[in-house]
Amino acid sequence: MIDDDRAAEIEAGFTSFYAEWREPLRRAVALATGDVMTAGEAVDEAMTRALARWDRIGSFDMPAGWVYRVALNWSRGLFRKRKRELLTAIDLDGARSDSLPDVDLIDAVERLPLRQRAVVIGRFYLDWSTAEVADALDLAEGTVKSRLSRALDQLARDLGGER
Repeated sequence: MIDDDRAAEIEAGFTSFYAEWREPLRRAVALATGDVMTAGEAVDEAMTRALARWDRIGSFDMPAGWVYRVALNWSRGLFRKRKRELLTAIDLDGARSDSLPDVDLIDAVERLPLRQRAVVIGRFYLDWSTAEVADALDLAEGTVKSRLSRALDQLARDLGGER
């Protein structure tokens, strides 16, 4: 049983985390899945799970990585359950225009397989190191690097550039 002071400390820590990370993670999951509505649901579900375990999750080096991974896994399960294709809409409303990639890049990223998209978004959109992406997605760092390399090669081909 957690005493009242510890419960208040846990709640305050989670509230601060939620305020900082809910929206960036929602956008990242939306970019990864291509489904804005599901991204919000997935992040809310992951945040709920994080809150229930915040005394443990809050002590992680990257609790946002844990939430990102849980949200992606929840989304995958939902997509399998619904047996439908991913939507391609990305919520660009409210995003800072100076931080948005061009439309061709968005389309090219959306065409990547989800596993590659998740790595690209973690690395470049969330600006995490390859080690942090590996930690967030529970992958070996070498796996992240190889997925990232394949994704960047594909993006270069799709966008008519060389890598």
